[in-house]
Amino acid sequence: MAHSLKPGIASAATTPGPNQPALDSEAVREARADLAACFRMAARYGLEEGICNHFSALVPGYDDLFIVNPYGYAFRELTASKLLICDFHGNVVSGEGQPEATAFYIHARIHKAIPRAKVAFHTHMPYATALSMTEGEPLIFAGQTSLKFYGRTAVDRDYNGLALDEREGDRIAGAIGDADIVFMKHHGVMVLGPTIAEAWDDLYYLERACEVQTLALSTGREVRPVAPAIAEAAYHQMRAGDAESAALHLASVRRTLDREEPEYRS
Repeated sequence: MAHSLKPGIASAATTPGPNQPALDSEAVREARADLAACFRMAARYGLEEGICNHFSALVPGYDDLFIVNPYGYAFRELTASKLLICDFHGNVVSGEGQPEATAFYIHARIHKAIPRAKVAFHTHMPYATALSMTEGEPLIFAGQTSLKFYGRTAVDRDYNGLALDEREGDRIAGAIGDADIVFMKHHGVMVLGPTIAEAWDDLYYLERACEVQTLALSTGREVRPVAPAIAEAAYHQMRAGDAESAALHLASVRRTLDREEPEYRS
């Protein structure tokens, strides 16, 4: 299902420009380690699909280089040093290998078109993807966890096959609007965030919300949404502490991996 990036996609200029940041800085090393931790924990939770899904984050201090996983590796195999740094033309500026084709065409175009999207996580995680396949809006906003996403979701309804060129990446970017969470019909989900920690937090809780909703629907009983005024109030309560909570969540992930899979940092 995964595809290699076609030869010749990169521009002729493969040498980074003079304003390239130091790619061995502490900030970049920490971003790599944070992203590697997200890959490893996503694998533990079953949020990945083979070698097909992809996470990316802009390089700290630079707005047209992004960190992304290399083609051919499952999430559980990834380490900080295995991650690639690419530009928006398909050049690999740092690392060995190349991004998977759809990873490049989706993530490069999203990061370029949507400056607020410092981080982009795309998965086919099962419960969220299942709801993307159903009639109507994916989230009913009936459970407390789902209210974290109240007013933050969009639905890309125009599935058009694999993203194997810039046109499809641009189409997906155009469908996002102001949303942070995009249910991609017949496909999966995209989570956008200002930091790796906040994207991870949203990814985790989105799947939990979708799982609980799927279980509720399986009873055959009516699933009743929270009243809009209460849903909006609860949303604001949750979002007030979201950045701090997300940072602590990712820190807990890294402590777990430091004990059990410390090679993620390497």
